[in-house]
Amino acid sequence: MNIHSQEVSAGKRFEFGKNWRSFLQSLSEDQIVIAESSIREILDCDNLAGKSFLDAGSGSGIFSLAAKRLGAARVCSFDYDPDSVGCTNELKSTYFNEDANWTILEGSVLDPQFLNTLGKFDVVYSWGVLHHTGQMWDAIANIEPLVSEGGVIHIALYNDQEIMSKFWTSVKKAYCSHWLLKWIILATFFPLFLFAELALGIIKFRNPLAQLARHKRRGMAWFNDWVDWLGGYPFEVAKPDNVVKFFWEKGYVLKKLITTNGSGCNQFLFVQKRFID
Repeated sequence: MNIHSQEVSAGKRFEFGKNWRSFLQSLSEDQIVIAESSIREILDCDNLAGKSFLDAGSGSGIFSLAAKRLGAARVCSFDYDPDSVGCTNELKSTYFNEDANWTILEGSVLDPQFLNTLGKFDVVYSWGVLHHTGQMWDAIANIEPLVSEGGVIHIALYNDQEIMSKFWTSVKKAYCSHWLLKWIILATFFPLFLFAELALGIIKFRNPLAQLARHKRRGMAWFNDWVDWLGGYPFEVAKPDNVVKFFWEKGYVLKKLITTNGSGCNQFLFVQKRFID
């Protein structure tokens, strides 16, 4: 039994990869196109032609696939979860089976020795991953050196809601600790989430299903998002100011920030100070 499996068995880690396998079963072309659009939007680019792209914590592999379809010259995907690695391999075999410039590896963002073998990249991308390592600030510090000269780093981290964040930490920890608690939590929160989404859809758009569509903004799916949210442990959070300060001290300036007032992720795009005009 590998370390990941031991952590899952001990109730210390959510099985992200199994949730991603479920997500891939219904993955559509429209979702892939939306994932491509999300990368173009955050990076303010039309394509990734000639760029190298690191997907640190590739999950389902959809954003690695999006990067390849946007023309990235080299893509490297890695994940700690063997099932996530399998999902990414599945997408590669379906869409870019013969492409030697898309490398998929199993490894940890907390393992500097592994990271040192990867090289440097024009775009280092890690969306909603580093806060699930159990050592978030170490994980952030470890991937920063992988940015090439003049490159950018885009990360998304859970927003610090203080008391509410502590509440959700306890929910996630309970979810992973025992199968019975898992099903109690799903049975409790799924109806609440569904009611809230339908109500907001009616209030905002006069369409009960409209709010559910927001989960597609990055090519995601509401069912898998909710499972990930309830079970996603380890779980850490960060205030935007602290993230900006951390990168400033590493020699970066904030190029773009997309914040949330709720429990979702704040998104950051950083570029090295010396490359700012």
